[in-house]
Amino acid sequence: MVKFTRRSFLQASGVAAAGLASPIGMPALLRSAQAQSGPVKLGCLFSSSGTMANLEGRLNYVVKMAADEINAKGGVNGRTIDVLVSDPASDWPLYAQTAKQMLQQEKVSALFGCWTSVSRKTVLPVVEQEKGLLYYPLHFEGDENSKNVVYVNSPPASSVLPAVDYLMSEEGVSAKRFFMLGSDYVWPRTINKQLKGYWKSKGIPESAWKEEYVPFGFSNFQTLVNQIRAFADQGGGQPVVVLTVVGNSIPDFMREFANQGILATDIPVLGLDMVEADLEGLDTSKLVGHLNCWAYLQNAKGPANETFLKNWAGYVTAKNVPFKGDVSIDPMVSAYDSVHLWAMAAQKAGSFEVPEVSKAFAGLTFDCPSGYKIAMTGENNYVSRGVFIGSVNDKQGFDILWQSKDTPKPVPFSPYG
Repeated sequence: MVKFTRRSFLQASGVAAAGLASPIGMPALLRSAQAQSGPVKLGCLFSSSGTMANLEGRLNYVVKMAADEINAKGGVNGRTIDVLVSDPASDWPLYAQTAKQMLQQEKVSALFGCWTSVSRKTVLPVVEQEKGLLYYPLHFEGDENSKNVVYVNSPPASSVLPAVDYLMSEEGVSAKRFFMLGSDYVWPRTINKQLKGYWKSKGIPESAWKEEYVPFGFSNFQTLVNQIRAFADQGGGQPVVVLTVVGNSIPDFMREFANQGILATDIPVLGLDMVEADLEGLDTSKLVGHLNCWAYLQNAKGPANETFLKNWAGYVTAKNVPFKGDVSIDPMVSAYDSVHLWAMAAQKAGSFEVPEVSKAFAGLTFDCPSGYKIAMTGENNYVSRGVFIGSVNDKQGFDILWQSKDTPKPVPFSPYG
């Protein structure tokens, strides 16, 4: 596994290989395009430093785990997979620069990467110009449909809106008022724009919501939690928080919320980017009942998830992975699914060339650890997958409150934005 670092990138005016030599003794960065008989290369664009490290860092390892599984069965088209890992350091321009280096010099057959939409949007023109292929494992704001990106997770119509509908229903909390708090970038602002349009379509007045944004890495939420208290005290029906902060800001917010003694029975939080890993180190007995929504939760039932969790725990131990072997999150599973979907498409196409691989998307299915059979069609590059709404429990995880009966058809563009 080749590893790229921020230091080596800056030293080489590009992404440098971290001390790995080629079979002929030359640095990996200087090798020409891989020989047709050699390994096929895949590239990762996930940070292992900066504000996104605790989340994105895990995805590098699960991509390698999926590649190892495929290699153990003979590889793809008679060739094994070699995974190149980078560290864009949660620095958005570095994602694009690293992607360009991987596509132009390392000749990777596909990229797997990005968490935030701002990082994806910096990479998008690169993969389009270089005619590459990016598998993006996060649920996001939609309103995008590039032939050079596979959108492995859910757009808002398949994830956010069902969760908001649940909160607004009698089965939920009959929510009437909404405090939107997000990190200041495209995903939170677009999601909130779509939500406001959706609420307007339901006849909910603008006076029923408020929105605030904070910088990436923001940690001092005391004043904002006080604002949420004041918003709730204004009356007018049950208030909820729609939380779209990302990275380390999620546990920092939830910690402050708990410290101020606010319970989910008082003001529920719907954390749209909150995953099991965000709860590590928190006393979740004070957070029981707050919600999230994803296409996978660790407590999903079924043999596919049991196998995945067992394999991940074993991989963590065997490879000395610096993350917990008993914690799994949706983007890990989506990244894992991505590698298998790419391998299936390449095998079906009998080629690693992007146009041929893309033509093979239609009809692909994969038994996801979520318990759903995810699928692709020839209509677009979105993956159909199931949806869960989870509730924080006292064991630093999420209990499943609701899940979709099937895999809803993705709706790339929102009618409410």
